[in-house]
Amino acid sequence: MNNEIRSISNKMHERGLSSDKQEFGSFYLLRFLGAEINFEPNKCIVSLESVPPMFNPQGTLHGGIITTIMDISMGHLIKNEQSAGTTLELKVNFMSAIKHEKIKCIGSFLKKGRTISTLDSQLFREDGKLAAYATSTWKIL
Repeated sequence: MNNEIRSISNKMHERGLSSDKQEFGSFYLLRFLGAEINFEPNKCIVSLESVPPMFNPQGTLHGGIITTIMDISMGHLIKNEQSAGTTLELKVNFMSAIKHEKIKCIGSFLKKGRTISTLDSQLFREDGKLAAYATSTWKIL
């Protein structure tokens, strides 16, 4: 691992450990990724910078991290507007690669139900190009 990646990785780890909070808006993984959460009506926006420690061997943002960010956008939205929920199913489509850049993920409702809700999430590259989209079904807890 080169020194730059080691330095970024150490900062990510320190940021993750900066608090013991494990709650919506502030839990280890959000802090580790350096993600910021903002809400608008019917939307949860997750913003962060993709950095080399998050990359796969091809040098682009790992699909598991993309999926996690999208799941977070939908999970935080459902908690903010309905109640805590759990993912019943999640389907992700990858459209274009993400390099070292600022990205934005927008989660929104497709249908709010009393016990089951359907959401979607779109992940955009810094140039505004759609990089991935997901749909998900959630059970309200």
